[in-house]
Amino acid sequence: MPFAVGGSSRIRTNTPAENAYNALEVSNKNISLRQLRLSTGKRINNAGDDVAGYITSRALQSRNGALKIALRTVGDSTNVSNIAMDGLDNLNNILVTIKDATASAASGAMGTDERIALAKAAYRMVQQIQTVVDSTVFGGQQLLTGSFTSDFVIGSNASNNLITMRVDLSSVNTAEYNVDSSGFNMNALTTGSFAGITGLDLTQLNNVTSTNLGIFDPAQMSLTISSISNAITNVNKVASYIGGIIQRLGSQEDLLKNQIVNYNTAISRIEDADVAVEQLELVKSQFLQQASLISLTQANANPQAFLQLIKG
Repeated sequence: MPFAVGGSSRIRTNTPAENAYNALEVSNKNISLRQLRLSTGKRINNAGDDVAGYITSRALQSRNGALKIALRTVGDSTNVSNIAMDGLDNLNNILVTIKDATASAASGAMGTDERIALAKAAYRMVQQIQTVVDSTVFGGQQLLTGSFTSDFVIGSNASNNLITMRVDLSSVNTAEYNVDSSGFNMNALTTGSFAGITGLDLTQLNNVTSTNLGIFDPAQMSLTISSISNAITNVNKVASYIGGIIQRLGSQEDLLKNQIVNYNTAISRIEDADVAVEQLELVKSQFLQQASLISLTQANANPQAFLQLIKG
């Protein structure tokens, strides 16, 4: 720290001027620091400003980056889930329409021609099932054909934040889907095992004729209706599985958003400059700069006065 030194009649070493100069340098450095903080908005611009704060803020920024990536992953998995759910909802609506047509055909008031017309109309909806399955696609992958499976890391810690989404409509996984049958193939145009109901081949609707009512025959109608009802139940079971995933993803999205905000707040408290404080310090340093300049001018003038004593 500087000390006020007397004996200013010594002119070889101008200690007062050196003290004033050192004070001026301190003021200049402080002014530069405040101007840097005000221009960048950051209190910590390099590790030298605050060693501990620098390390902490960088660690928080790294974790925050991982959270933002996880949030994007949650968005991707939500998109996949929503598209799959929409496809399943479409399948449910189509199956309900087919069931209604079948139930109408079961009425004793219906003649053969009416039953054939209902069967042909129902078959057109069967064809639409395949269209729905083929068009339920995300990222070049079909979601309802039985081949889709994907893993999503929806948190910053992969050890307990990995969610596996698998929509397998060609085989049953009772643990995930709770379907009590040996097949769950949605390809209605090629299979006799539709939506987990073995022996239910909806393509037979196109084979209903006046001489052979097939699955619309009164003797078969009860089995046909119950089989379609079971198929609807199984489709809805898969939809409920996807719905559970969507609920978890929604909860995770809210969690990640709140965590990102909290980390941003923590980083701000450590790194960001307080504009009011920095402006106050800048004004004070500018005042001290002016005072140091005046003191330096006066200190440099003192030796000139004592030189008059040795003039001849």
